[in-house]
Amino acid sequence: MRAQSGPPQGDPVPVRPTDPEVDAALREVEQELSTRWGETKLEPSVRRIAALMDVLGDPQRAYPSVHITGTNGKTSTARMIEALLGAFDLRTGRYTSPHVQMITERISLDGAPISAERFVETYRDVQPYLDLVDSGQEYRLSFFEVLTAMAYAAFADAPVDAAVVEVGMGGTWDATNVIDASVAVVTPISLDHTDRLGGTPAEIAGEKAGVIKEGATVILAQQPVDAAQVLLKKAVDVDATVAREGMEFGVVAREVAVGGQLLTLRGLGGEYDGVFLPLYGAHQAHNAAVALAAVEAFFGIGAQQARPLDLDTVRRAFASVASPGRLEVVRRSPTVVLDAAHNPAGARAAAEGVQEAFGFSRLIGVVGASADKDVRGVLEAFEPIFAEVVVTANSTPRAMDPDALAAVAVEVFGEDRVVVEPRLDDALEAAITLAEEEGEFAGAGVLVTGSVITVGEARLLLRKG
Repeated sequence: MRAQSGPPQGDPVPVRPTDPEVDAALREVEQELSTRWGETKLEPSVRRIAALMDVLGDPQRAYPSVHITGTNGKTSTARMIEALLGAFDLRTGRYTSPHVQMITERISLDGAPISAERFVETYRDVQPYLDLVDSGQEYRLSFFEVLTAMAYAAFADAPVDAAVVEVGMGGTWDATNVIDASVAVVTPISLDHTDRLGGTPAEIAGEKAGVIKEGATVILAQQPVDAAQVLLKKAVDVDATVAREGMEFGVVAREVAVGGQLLTLRGLGGEYDGVFLPLYGAHQAHNAAVALAAVEAFFGIGAQQARPLDLDTVRRAFASVASPGRLEVVRRSPTVVLDAAHNPAGARAAAEGVQEAFGFSRLIGVVGASADKDVRGVLEAFEPIFAEVVVTANSTPRAMDPDALAAVAVEVFGEDRVVVEPRLDDALEAAITLAEEEGEFAGAGVLVTGSVITVGEARLLLRKG
């Protein structure tokens, strides 16, 4: 790849360990984890993870937690909640998935991914108990279940003052759902994983409502009506307090700013103005409102007290937020943006955000998707903003065959606007070349999207480039 111009500073994503021994130890753990069921294969229950937590001494009960479910925006919201709690001098643990580049990203302490050494140590600490639980279950613990146990154990060992936990899929039977979070967050629900969660927003909401525990506070982002009804009913059933975006909290005003956006947010305790968020898109402003309300609820604001959080601290926290792979600029001349959108709702949000924040005269898309996703819906969301699209594949077995993806793309874009490059590095090169055809100062750009995995691999290629 050509060298990039003006690389972003302070990459929040870890790289492979430089120490050969540490790298070898991490690779050994990654190999052992890879022998377990992957994240797309699961048996919907919490039996195995509950058994593991029991033999580990229930580390997940050693700290209060915020539990986040929804379809889109979970990871960005988790990072914002983490930043806010940290700014108020709490030691935080954050568990999110999937990772963009490195498995260690999934478990963070104090706002930073745990070190490779600590990741390996945590795995080796829980490993003997994995064999014990495996021997007593019909199915072995899955990859995600083991990582979840590692996160909960690492948080207890730290120890943390608060854990911010993102579900892997759904809620009721998700491996993370062995916590009793005092605050449950539901980001916008749309159609994704329909084969496992249901074919309507209401059915999906029924699964995700499982994170709402008795007496908790529920922070609801704006939802489809049928999904909201299901979530509200669950809250009533378990005597949970509900705060709804657009009612008890929300975005008062937002304007595009250099490097992000300037917000005025209404929280549970009052109004917060002059909040700079270094992320693009209206969807991130809504995520910020949800995150703020969640942290207010964590501190008892809105229930026990009505005062707002300290404004300067809130501003400082939001200004520090990074969310890799979410409308992230990774190079200039031409500008290349990465976004992990992998379902139609996420793609629509990304398309709107790109148009608003960048104003490209011509935008080239690079799309590599997983075969089990609504690929047509994603492509249709991007069709109005892509002049041309380069279809490709990432390196995983889940990747959709480029020719099959191209067949769908031709139906959406027309043959003249579709280029096929099976290798991702070639696809990036082709897209950059197409963008450069307009000249250095013409304002063309490239958006790489379709999958978190595609974005992660592109990120590595472009930042090494």
